[in-house]
Amino acid sequence: MIAPQIIVILIAFYFVFLYTVSRVTSRKADNASFFIGNRRSPWYIVSIGMIGASISGVTFISVPGWVVDSNFSYMAMVFGYFFGYAFIAEVLLPMFYKLQLTSIYTYLGVRFGETSYKTGAWFFLISRTIGSAFRLYLTTKVLQLIIFESLGIPFWATVTGFVALIWLYTRKGGIKTVIWTDTFQAIIMLSTVIATFVVICKTMDFTFGAAVKAISEHEMSRMFFFDDIRDKRHFIKQFISGMLITISMTGLDQGMMQKNLSCRSITDAKKNVYVYGSMFIPINLLFMSLGVMLVIFAHRNGLAIPATRDDLFPLIATGGYLTPVVALLFITGMIAAAYGSSDSCLTALTTSFTFDILGAGNKEPAVLSRIRQRVHIVFALILIGVIMIFRLLNNPSIISAIFTVAGYTYGPLLGLYMFGFFTKRIVIDKFVPYVCLASPFLTFLLNMLAKRFLGGYEVAYEFLLI
Repeated sequence: MIAPQIIVILIAFYFVFLYTVSRVTSRKADNASFFIGNRRSPWYIVSIGMIGASISGVTFISVPGWVVDSNFSYMAMVFGYFFGYAFIAEVLLPMFYKLQLTSIYTYLGVRFGETSYKTGAWFFLISRTIGSAFRLYLTTKVLQLIIFESLGIPFWATVTGFVALIWLYTRKGGIKTVIWTDTFQAIIMLSTVIATFVVICKTMDFTFGAAVKAISEHEMSRMFFFDDIRDKRHFIKQFISGMLITISMTGLDQGMMQKNLSCRSITDAKKNVYVYGSMFIPINLLFMSLGVMLVIFAHRNGLAIPATRDDLFPLIATGGYLTPVVALLFITGMIAAAYGSSDSCLTALTTSFTFDILGAGNKEPAVLSRIRQRVHIVFALILIGVIMIFRLLNNPSIISAIFTVAGYTYGPLLGLYMFGFFTKRIVIDKFVPYVCLASPFLTFLLNMLAKRFLGGYEVAYEFLLI
């Protein structure tokens, strides 16, 4: 095991580097730099950085362990992702660029009215705050257990320190800084997965060809499930779900689209989306292949597969079974995964609240700057507060349920935008919030009823469509 002090030094160097990047990228930064990077971001840098933003700490830790129960069925969802990205590139981006939007929820005001606009923005703010707090909670909880607990540092101090560091390196440059820090963090994450894969192969005396053969022949590498439509692993369900998840949680998410809107032109933004969407297929295949290798490694070394599958990757990476370098890379990769999604989230929450709720977009630059800085601090404090609430709850089932319900809120956003794009009908603007509030709860109820009355039918991510 690596001494906690060494890990703390590693983390310190990591954040010094991030802060240095932020200082360089935020020179002469103004409000336009913070919100949309002056629309000068190189598309290929945005593309790499968006991988870092998409692979959260939850994904980084969880995906390798999913193969135990779900095999490679997740790849069907990944194939669906690509077609979702094509929809974003050909339908959403042209509209957002045409309207020259800073906040994508401004579209709802143009199409439906002020109440619909505010409703969409609030749904994003609540969902993204809970989602990002949940991901940071999981990461800081793991780091607290393996590092900071032994050093006598309380959990609240760990959380406050980590969120404060995000605030520190994003407070001036905003999206202009995040694009570059996310690129670095994406490289760290992918390097960690590749290094772990290589070390495991070497430890078991596998050549690359032998490893590929072992993975392809393993019972957990099954990718296509067409047997039972009630099974949440069914290919069609997963494929359609992947498309809907991408459209909803990327195309209609201010944090993700803010980066696309920072590109120099619609052409560059489309290049970014297609390249980034294509890269997800080999990257997720690598994650799942690592999962199979971890299972083979565990069986060869007499290790029991953890009941909580999320623990599989951390157990082998940091449990002294591989080299200390892998353990250090894993911890760095986990931090990079958590922060790759959280730093852009803090910037997006600040942007949406400033423009959509406070309506400060037309203020004088000096006034807008002061408002933006205050909102940025407030949302950093809110993230700390929500994480501490999760800690006080200390019930994985309740916390997971809150996170799941937060994900349901993307359904009404999807409905609003699709209704706006594909019909010319007018809505009664004042009733929109009630419909949007009822939708997630009715969907959750339908999910419960389906399990009971439809022979155990499991609603996967198609809840977004419902």
